[in-house]
Amino acid sequence: MIPYTWPEEASTRISPHIRKTPLTFDDQNQLYLKWENHQVTGSFKARGALNKILSLQDWELERGLVTASAGNHGQGVALAAGLKHVRVIVFASDHALTNKLEAMRRLGAEIHQVAGGYGEAEQAGIAYARETGATWISPYNDGMIIAGQGTIALEVIQDLADPSSVVWVAPAGGGGLISGIGCALQNLDPSPELVAVQSEASSFLYEIYHHGSQQGVVELPSLADGLAGPVEEGSVTIPMVRNLVTDFVLVSEAEIREAIKFAWTRYHERIEGSAAAALSALLFGHVKERPAVAILTGGNISIDDHAQIVGYNKRMSSNSLG
Repeated sequence: MIPYTWPEEASTRISPHIRKTPLTFDDQNQLYLKWENHQVTGSFKARGALNKILSLQDWELERGLVTASAGNHGQGVALAAGLKHVRVIVFASDHALTNKLEAMRRLGAEIHQVAGGYGEAEQAGIAYARETGATWISPYNDGMIIAGQGTIALEVIQDLADPSSVVWVAPAGGGGLISGIGCALQNLDPSPELVAVQSEASSFLYEIYHHGSQQGVVELPSLADGLAGPVEEGSVTIPMVRNLVTDFVLVSEAEIREAIKFAWTRYHERIEGSAAAALSALLFGHVKERPAVAILTGGNISIDDHAQIVGYNKRMSSNSLG
């Protein structure tokens, strides 16, 4: 566990560098929607990365930074590294999305692609950090990363009249976001329900939560690429998720696809698969309680993929996409 004050300290540290993202309300569906696709870099991941890197000592920065990412965390790390004028290397899967790889490079990251999925990229990044002495920036297994992600909950709490009366729903991959939200909610009385969501295609953390082990999980291709891959052994997020999360549910790839389409047609918001996981859990009855708040974590889906899912002319619509 991390001190409940850490998200508040993180908010002060990162506020000059992030946006307070919109919170809207869908009266028909009784949903509050937190739009982190409007965040700098297009994803909530900038919060944790900034909090971690802005808290490092000079000697840690001078060693250079190394991380692993499907794309969004790497963009956040590269953004923060640029503020500190330090080198950053990102290990990524050899089938990571092209648009996310290009975004990391534009922010100054050096990309090392690794055969396999996110798990192989993470192992390679950790090994590289150990061999070279570079400072490892985990996407989730780090108290400062978790605290930074928890600043999302602080913003929502400020905007809700009664934040204890809603069920909170957020996607979970390695568990950094859901742990940070849970930490930030500890001060509320009564404590609200907190539900984590993951895709059936990559159910590692779900299996740990419900069955105590991720052994035997078969990973399949997923629109929710940011939630994919195994959890680092001994991750601090594992006990945090077990203690702070009320329930953990799975959604299908078809449901994620439909939620991406729903967000576009109803709200005219472009969200990626990881964000759509939370929305799909609410739209398809995996979480029935209302009112609810859905944390929509990012919008870094490629224009081509989004166009194919929602059925619009990408050439006509690319300038309007958030």
